[in-house]
Amino acid sequence: MARELWLMRHGKAERFDGIEDYDRVLKKRGKRAAKLVSKWLNQQQIKPDWVFSSPATRAIATAKLVCAALGIDAAQIQQDKRLYDEGLVRMKSVIADCAAHHQKVLVVAHNPELEELLVYLLEPSQLPYQKKLLPTAGLVRLSIHDEWSQLDRGCAQLISITSPQQLIEAQYSND
Repeated sequence: MARELWLMRHGKAERFDGIEDYDRVLKKRGKRAAKLVSKWLNQQQIKPDWVFSSPATRAIATAKLVCAALGIDAAQIQQDKRLYDEGLVRMKSVIADCAAHHQKVLVVAHNPELEELLVYLLEPSQLPYQKKLLPTAGLVRLSIHDEWSQLDRGCAQLISITSPQQLIEAQYSND
């Protein structure tokens, strides 16, 4: 049975302006975008059975918004410092620690690591031709046929990339 790995970039955050990068909070726009993607997930009637998040303020706030929209207790979010500014290998190690029985895993973290992981997991022909693969509050769904500990280059299949902007455009085109 195929597993799904979901990669979500945190919502748009405040600029540095004297605050540590780790402590940056979500802007109103970032909260709205995360809620919009969360609402879409809820409409699709899909939800993860395990959630990992970077402990950085903007990432954990995004993860909490998603979980709230999907009816998941925020206490179930597994914060892992390896998801903050530690590179591709460390990010893969977080996913490798996931129990085999989890079928849908959400990782809320940061660029450039999320995009590096996406490029690593997909064959080049599956990558969309766009400047930014994962905009803020963007969500990628991947199908993984191997164990979580076997995330080799090119092992995933792209299911979808969803951005808040796409959802807004789709809403306006349906009006």
